[in-house]
Amino acid sequence: MSWEELSALLWKERELLELLLFKIEEEQLVLASGRTRWLAHATREVEVVLAEIREQELRRAITVEALAQTVGCGSQPSLTTLAGHAPEPYPELLRAHRQAFLALTAEISTMAEANRDLLAVGAKATREALLGLEQSVGTYGPQGRMTGPVGPRVVDQAL
Repeated sequence: MSWEELSALLWKERELLELLLFKIEEEQLVLASGRTRWLAHATREVEVVLAEIREQELRRAITVEALAQTVGCGSQPSLTTLAGHAPEPYPELLRAHRQAFLALTAEISTMAEANRDLLAVGAKATREALLGLEQSVGTYGPQGRMTGPVGPRVVDQAL
């Protein structure tokens, strides 16, 4: 394994993280619009990108382990540790990748949390709407007392 291969893998992983961020934002737009028809498709796209990221992380781990053995920096080193043992120009490049990963994962976490909140609000609204269909709603009579459910009403639409 070479430093060039590691660099290419890290760039690919960054691209996948950016794609994941885009797909999560796309999912958020679907949720916010209330057009849940496309929610399953948006969620499936997020899952596909997550699977690609997992594969890419495995490739990176294998490459990092091989490079770590060649430079003698221990097993499963962090990018920061590996940067300390890398030849020029790779130390700065590895640090830049690390910073980009931190920023992207923070942004992804924030967006995913917002999506979970939107889903929770939508689920609550649906649950309340279904409860309203099941339960009859009483009204108040002229004396201010609760009366039974009101039957069907005819509304004159000409008004």
